[in-house]
Amino acid sequence: MNISDVRVRLIKKEDSKLKAVASITIDECFVIHDIKVLEGDKGVFVSMPSRKTPDGQYKDVAHPLNTETRESVSAAVLKAYEEETKKEA
Repeated sequence: MNISDVRVRLIKKEDSKLKAVASITIDECFVIHDIKVLEGDKGVFVSMPSRKTPDGQYKDVAHPLNTETRESVSAAVLKAYEEETKKEA
């Protein structure tokens, strides 16, 4: 799997845990939108796109099937996020 493009849009709300929304392109033929960069207790992390179910839970609508792929997606998105925050500084 090759992540061929990552686009990040920063969210500028001071008290929000949501820091950015990203889209990735895989192998120049498949796009995943609405990947979130969130602020947690241990720093920023990536959350895959999800929908709220009628019972109030959130379920991923797209997600990696193994740890290696999850780490690859997270690393690519967080790298792009860091680059965008440096541009804004």
